[in-house]
Amino acid sequence: MGGTVLVLGGRSEIGVAVAQRLAAGGADRVILAARRSADLDDEEKLLREAGAGTVERVEFDADDLDRHRPFLDDVIARHGRLDTVVVAFGILGEQARAESDAAHAVQIVHTDYVAHVHVLTHLAELLRAQGSGTLVVYSSVAGVRVRRANYVYGSAKAGLDGFTSGLADALYGSGVRVLLVRPGFVIGRMTAGMPPAPLSSTPDQVADATVRALRAGRGEVWVPAVLRPVFFGMRLLPRPIWRRLPR
Repeated sequence: MGGTVLVLGGRSEIGVAVAQRLAAGGADRVILAARRSADLDDEEKLLREAGAGTVERVEFDADDLDRHRPFLDDVIARHGRLDTVVVAFGILGEQARAESDAAHAVQIVHTDYVAHVHVLTHLAELLRAQGSGTLVVYSSVAGVRVRRANYVYGSAKAGLDGFTSGLADALYGSGVRVLLVRPGFVIGRMTAGMPPAPLSSTPDQVADATVRALRAGRGEVWVPAVLRPVFFGMRLLPRPIWRRLPR
């Protein structure tokens, strides 16, 4: 659990909270990758207070696919091996707008699915070459069975969930681990102004569950855990009932 932690989405509340816990547990270097990285003073302060010896900020635009590999190559050239990579970028988007604005719908899918597939493919190759490392990927219960109320975002998460599950199988035996995290509704900046859904959690609760799963060597975790049996039942709901659910 020590070594170097790279957070893709260095402004993410969950990503920073995970990095805090890893720093407190022995990680000595945290690299925060985000757009406008000069504005990450608060995030850096939290990580230093948690025990990180080195905190570096680097520019990273998840939507700029052409820059993914040069960015990763540069990070590795300067810092060496990557021990844990937390992939925590993403957007919620606006479902109502996406239903009539095709460009916005594609923007959501590009960030939440296409960009993830692209950077994870590069990361898998790089970590496989070093023979070790852990990838932490955030899916969502929204992708377990896509709902009418957020089907654009949900479809992107469904794709990411399937891709990550397959990637984990492909990396089995390589020395590279994958942890797939499926949170429910998270009360934070991304959902500000939205009424919390049942069985909601906070970024700190998601981070706690993530780090516990990492330490236990698990391959997936639901947050909160009760969502796993709940969504098993939801898969069985008849479609006429399912399509009327508000969320």
